[in-house]
Formats: sequence, structure tokens, C-alpha cells
Amino acid sequence: MAIKRIHHVAYRCRDAKETVEFYRDLLGMEFQLAIAEDRVPSTGAPDPYMHVFLDAGQGNVLAFFELPNSPDMGRDENTPKWVQHIALEVESMDELLAMKQKLEEVGVDVLGPTDHTIFKSIYFFDPNGHRIELAANTAKPGMHKELKRVAQDMLEEWSRTKKAPRHAAWMHGDTEFKPLDP
Repeated sequence: MAIKRIHHVAYRCRDAKETVEFYRDLLGMEFQLAIAEDRVPSTGAPDPYMHVFLDAGQGNVLAFFELPNSPDMGRDENTPKWVQHIALEVESMDELLAMKQKLEEVGVDVLGPTDHTIFKSIYFFDPNGHRIELAANTAKPGMHKELKRVAQDMLEEWSRTKKAPRHAAWMHGDTEFKPLDP
């Protein structure tokens, strides 16, 4: 068996209509479909819900559930807010900066752009409190190849030490990036 792609990723929302409007009108995602049931198909439990699906580009689907009979949404208080997020790619830095301006014009607080060496990002929260990252790739030729080359070694070192490995110190400005295959 081989995984073909992510079919969809689902999150909870407070209000399905407000959520669709945010992602459709501000981020340009097409609203694809809605599914509503009075019973959960997999369990048969009586728990009405609205399940909405938005096109995040290239066959990627972002979905949300509104659950009116469940307690108010919460979040994992033991995990910092910056950790759990939805990262979406935009075409260019120009588009990233235009999205930042568009969001700020309607009152959304936006952090960034933040430079991650291989991409730059802006961060903000959707109406449900989910952190969203928009990213524009800025990698130089060879950077992704080098990161893939050292990935397993970095993981092994992290597993042993729980300290940030320095295999790609250039990501943090400690050294200059020099591709192995110039």
C-alpha cells in the first residue's frame, strides 16, 4: 500500500458559516461541499454536526466540524499556541505581503514576516483560534537537498540528546550555506 495524498485534514470550528467565509473570502479557498448529519456515521451516536470542506489548492482539502451539542472548544493548554498550526503555501513573497496587508485591513493581527531561511512566513489566528501560517518559499538551490541529506542524522542526534543538532547551522545564520553540488 502507498498513501496517495492527504484526503482532508479536519479541525473543529465554532461556527461553520463564519469559518467558510473567513477561508473563502480572506484566503481565497473555494468552498467545496458541506455534509450535515444528525448521527455520527462511524458510531451511530446522536450528535448533529455540520462538516465543511475547502479547497486548499492542488487537491488538498481543509475541513471543519461545527458541533453544536458539544462543550465549547478548547485547546491543549500544555502545548504552546505556536506549535499547533495550519501552514499554507503562497506563490511568492509579493503574494505573502499582499495577504498580510489584506488581513490587517480587516482587523486581523498578523505576525511577521518571519525568516526561516528556506521560506518566510506570516502568522495569525482564524475565528476559531487556530493558528494559521502562510509561507512563501525562499530557499536557494540545494538547500532542500542538503536538509534531506542530513535529516536522519539530525533525528538520531535529537533522539539521543534532545538538543538542537547543528548539521544545518546555516539555517540559523551560524554559517553560510554552501551546496555540496555547486
